[in-house]
Amino acid sequence: MDELYLQLVKSVDEFATWIWSYMVYVLFAVGLWLTFRTGFIQFRRFKDAYKLVIKGFMGKRSDKKLEGDVSPFAALSTALAATVGNGNIGGVATALFWGGPGAIFWMWVCGFIGMATKYSEALLGVHYREKYPDGTIAGGPMYYIKNGLKNKKLALPLAAIFAVCGAFAALFGTGNMMQANQMALAFDSQFGIPKILSGIVITFLVGLVIIGGIKRIALVAERIVPAMIVIYFVFGFVVIIEHYTEIPGVFGLIFQYAFTPSAAVGGFLGATTKQAIQFGFRRGLLSNEAGLGSAPIAHAAAQSPSPVHQGLIGTMEVFIDTIIVCSLTGIINLSTGMWKSGLTGTAMTAASFSEGIPYLGGYVVALASFLFGYTTLIGWCYYGEQCLKYLFGIKVTYTYRVIYIILMLIGSVASIELVFFVGDIANAFMALPNLVALAFLGGTVSKITKDFFNKYPSIEHFKE
Repeated sequence: MDELYLQLVKSVDEFATWIWSYMVYVLFAVGLWLTFRTGFIQFRRFKDAYKLVIKGFMGKRSDKKLEGDVSPFAALSTALAATVGNGNIGGVATALFWGGPGAIFWMWVCGFIGMATKYSEALLGVHYREKYPDGTIAGGPMYYIKNGLKNKKLALPLAAIFAVCGAFAALFGTGNMMQANQMALAFDSQFGIPKILSGIVITFLVGLVIIGGIKRIALVAERIVPAMIVIYFVFGFVVIIEHYTEIPGVFGLIFQYAFTPSAAVGGFLGATTKQAIQFGFRRGLLSNEAGLGSAPIAHAAAQSPSPVHQGLIGTMEVFIDTIIVCSLTGIINLSTGMWKSGLTGTAMTAASFSEGIPYLGGYVVALASFLFGYTTLIGWCYYGEQCLKYLFGIKVTYTYRVIYIILMLIGSVASIELVFFVGDIANAFMALPNLVALAFLGGTVSKITKDFFNKYPSIEHFKE
């Protein structure tokens, strides 16, 4: 049975590797295309994006009643809840294990280009959103594909494909089983708590929130997400300070092995440049989800003054997730030397924290894994639900939530390798129709952006 399972894992990995050998180029090309079409929006308008996020964090909201289900910052928190997950803890470590230090460099490339992609997704999500019969917002790639593409013979099948793949990814991949798996693994490795027991507790706590829909999900995310990122960053920074003499060497490894193969050292088996690029992009997308098409579902629900406002907020989502949180994890695992230990996933990061903060480090990672995974689980439940509602209407809501919870429990006791590789495949099939639509709608994004900033030189000039 073990041999059969290992063969299954190998086959799934080989298929994931094959499809991502092509998807890397598609992701990069579309992100680069949108970067040019938006005039390098992620760099030129970074200050505007930063101000919008700080305004939301400080609780400043518009007095004007705007269309949407939740505030712009709540929409960002929901998107970040689904984005900043165990991919930031276990996924980055997995990228180091399979791709070596160079994978971090390509994760950064994925992040900076992905900021323009996420800007476009969030903008289009708001611009083309609709309403369900009950008055709640219906938005995301399926709607901007259906309403934005002129060729309906292409648009309608593409929208349906995205919705099917999005529901599959939510149920079986990135947003559900992988998160529950990493949370259970962290508690098992640090406290000896059986995975099935962790799975039951996780399932119960997630169920309490998702039953209330987007408003309750956004409310919880708005409270938890900023706090969990700050906690992880503060303790992670302590580990880095403990190993500050290693930092120059860490960056040397990252840039050196981004373009040359990394030799086998310690428990690390070595990696080719191709592996570094592929795992950097695979884990980058798994973490920041730029191009995946998931986040615009949350951004579409925002009570945003304009599509451009929400697009700018979307760029900060990628920056926070990849450039800040993922980089922190990568630097920690490299500076402590745990990337050579033979450990992978959350176990590698937990070992790094324990080495840097004895007795307390493992607890920090377990708590971070729980909070990151918990918020991702509730965010992705909403994504999958919206995809199925697009296909079958609002009648599927409660049936979907029950199935989601059952699969969450199964994921908590499944194998880490199989869960990650299935997530990679689900991500690829979900991303492809979204990236095709983004490529075609680049002109629309460009026009909306130019019209807005021709009228308002900066966000501060915008008067609601």
